[in-house]
Amino acid sequence: MVLRRFLHVVFVFFLIGAILSCSRKKDTFISRSWHSVTAEYNTLYNGNLALEAGREELNQNYKDNYWDLLPIERMQIDEEILLPDSVRNQNFGVAEQKAVKAIQRHSMLIDGDEENPQIDEAYMLLGKARYFDQRFIPALEAFNYILQRYPASNSIRNAQIWREKTNIRLENNRIAIRNLKRIIENAQFEDQEYADAKAAMAQAYINLQYPDSALAPLTTAANFTNKNEEKGRYFFILGQLYNLLNQPENANLAFDEVIELNRKSPRIYMINAYIQKARNFDPEENNDQQLKELLISLEEDRENRPFLDKIYFQFGEYYNQRDSLDTAIVFYNKSLRSRANSDPYLRSINYEILANINFDRSNYQRAAKYFDSTLFEMNSSLREYRTIEKKRKNLDDVIFYQSIADKNDSILDLTKLSREEQIAFYTEYTNKLKEDYQNQIEEGETEEALALNTAGPGVPNTGIPNIGVPGEENTNKFYFYNDNLISRGEREFLRVWGNRQLADNWRWMATGNTTAMATSEDGADFDFTSDPRFNPVTYVDKLPTDNKVIDSLYKERNYAYYQLGLIYNEKFAEYRLSANRLEEVLASDPEDRLVLPSKYNLYKAYGNLNMLAKQDEMKRDIITNYPDSQYAIFIQNPQSLANGESLPKMSYENTFELFENKEFTEVISESNKFITRYSGEEIVPKFELLKAMAIGRLKGLSEYRTALSHVSLTYPQSPEGQKAKQMISESLPRLSRLQLQQDSLAKNYKLVYEFDANKKEEALEFQQKLDSAMVDLDYSNLSTSLDPYTIDRLFVVVHGLEDRARALGFGELLRENDDYKLENDFIAISTNNYRVILLRKNLDTYKTDY
Repeated sequence: MVLRRFLHVVFVFFLIGAILSCSRKKDTFISRSWHSVTAEYNTLYNGNLALEAGREELNQNYKDNYWDLLPIERMQIDEEILLPDSVRNQNFGVAEQKAVKAIQRHSMLIDGDEENPQIDEAYMLLGKARYFDQRFIPALEAFNYILQRYPASNSIRNAQIWREKTNIRLENNRIAIRNLKRIIENAQFEDQEYADAKAAMAQAYINLQYPDSALAPLTTAANFTNKNEEKGRYFFILGQLYNLLNQPENANLAFDEVIELNRKSPRIYMINAYIQKARNFDPEENNDQQLKELLISLEEDRENRPFLDKIYFQFGEYYNQRDSLDTAIVFYNKSLRSRANSDPYLRSINYEILANINFDRSNYQRAAKYFDSTLFEMNSSLREYRTIEKKRKNLDDVIFYQSIADKNDSILDLTKLSREEQIAFYTEYTNKLKEDYQNQIEEGETEEALALNTAGPGVPNTGIPNIGVPGEENTNKFYFYNDNLISRGEREFLRVWGNRQLADNWRWMATGNTTAMATSEDGADFDFTSDPRFNPVTYVDKLPTDNKVIDSLYKERNYAYYQLGLIYNEKFAEYRLSANRLEEVLASDPEDRLVLPSKYNLYKAYGNLNMLAKQDEMKRDIITNYPDSQYAIFIQNPQSLANGESLPKMSYENTFELFENKEFTEVISESNKFITRYSGEEIVPKFELLKAMAIGRLKGLSEYRTALSHVSLTYPQSPEGQKAKQMISESLPRLSRLQLQQDSLAKNYKLVYEFDANKKEEALEFQQKLDSAMVDLDYSNLSTSLDPYTIDRLFVVVHGLEDRARALGFGELLRENDDYKLENDFIAISTNNYRVILLRKNLDTYKTDY
């Protein structure tokens, strides 16, 4: 017993001594073994577990976009800049901590040599953790440290590959390619290392936009990798690269490799390989039925349920390409409704296709809604987003003018009928209303029956849209911004509650005027003859009979068609639709102001449609009947415009130059001329806004407000109309607060000489004398300008005077100096007050009161 206790004590002391002898500074067998084993199976083991957990989390959170070229490595780059000592993923933070701990506690750097063979692995773990945490510069430092300090390490090739992968992330693609080529030529790799090096090289070529150069290294990587997940991904990317290079046969061979892997690699690769092969299908070389049977088999396979959105989409493409649009629409909608639909890019594609189909069918309101959904699903950073956003905005104009055209056409068609025919038309309509009412009562839908047609006569679905409210039914306005909705609400309230006074508890007050529907619960006693909604004459009496009103409807309709013609041509490149609308304008006896622009734009549309005979006919018409017009000049000599600019654009630039030169009277005159000449064209709102600004400079704040209001109300859809609206709400209130003030203490003054506007040459000559005097008298800090004040008056102004006394003194100096004798009367005024008198045109008030 004593002996056993003695042996235990000896063993404990021996163990303590052994542990104490394991110093990092002693190069002994025990020290090396202890620190190596402890680092490998404790610290680094836990660090590698954390690294793998982090990578698994990255893979789960990363969503591949199979509609674009996949990256070689699945890793979402986060553009967010992190604070110091913070990490994106806690697992990578733990891995980095373990690597640092292994280095700090188990490194045996003795006489410049590392005696612990696990330390290079610690630096590898450190570099990988930083790499996946997207701190690429620190990661590069870790990999370079291995290459510099551990050239004999068995991880040296792996470190070289990871260094180049980091260079690629830092966009040093050419450096990475050069280094990888040298490494591959001079080193012996295991298969997986060789695959990793080739895959990295392929990514660098892809980043440099050399897809053909990426094919060979990526093929090698796919053949040498030991990981089936990578093999499936690499072959799929190969197929995408071949498609980019317009080599569908080679692409299909690569996709076949993916399909052959089947369950060995993620099923998502196989499904998308099938989809890509379907997109490459050539009906001229293959049996069309085979493709359909393939899609059906994919749909029926239960394992493919998570991918039905993609399969249904490809069905839609199949029928779309074969002009079976109705069937295609069914499958696009099935793709959107599929429970598997978690791909926002695919949803955006579905919505965009449905939007374009509805646009081509002239269902503009529905097309607009689909475009809205497209933009909601699409990444706003994509170039396609801006294109679709612009198309969606342009569609507002189409909806606006198409609604006017449809409304007026329906009214005009009805006005052409005899009264008996009109009554017959609305009798059919009211009979349908009665039938719907009875059906709803019979089905127990009493509330729906009570609300039947509560909008009353005159709403769009009756065929008599409300005159003067074009397109109202197509706009989504807040309730109290929409007069039509307010009117409907008032009628509905009176129908249900009667004419009640405004008072508390109004719902419970007795009233003898309640006009709730005189019907029993089953609706059997309802008197149709007493309700004007069911009387055809109610609607007929609302049709216009005044020729002036009818003429205005024709003019409004023709202008809407003209605008549609321009929009289709210039914003959508829909030249056939453009030509149709412009032809309708010319066939409808339009106003003179629309005739020539319609013919010119029709001339352009025919050219775009390659209808050369009709284009030549329109050309002869314009040259013969309008020989002096700018349209005729341009048609005969297209080179007459510099740099291929359009006539309206050049006219606007010339007018804007006049504005910059303060020729405001000429700006107003030229703008009026071009507004008439280019009536209906996109450039007109620009002239209107420029004209409004010139009016403001010449006529003051009140006229400026009126002119801006005209622009905002007349062209609400245009950028200029919206700009005018913004100026009214933001700039004008600020300008309105400017008032004349006592300016004796102001620090910046002007000297103002007044001239009649018809004596501009005299004013210019006076300005030249002022300039000469300032040079001779060494007043280099002063300057002059010629400023229009009103239509009848202008100013010659001296700028840069420091105070009122200096301004008056300088004026007297010029008046009394025998060399100049500038005896014209002048006014000394502060800069702030000068701005006010230009704005309010109240110089006379300033003269008398200030």
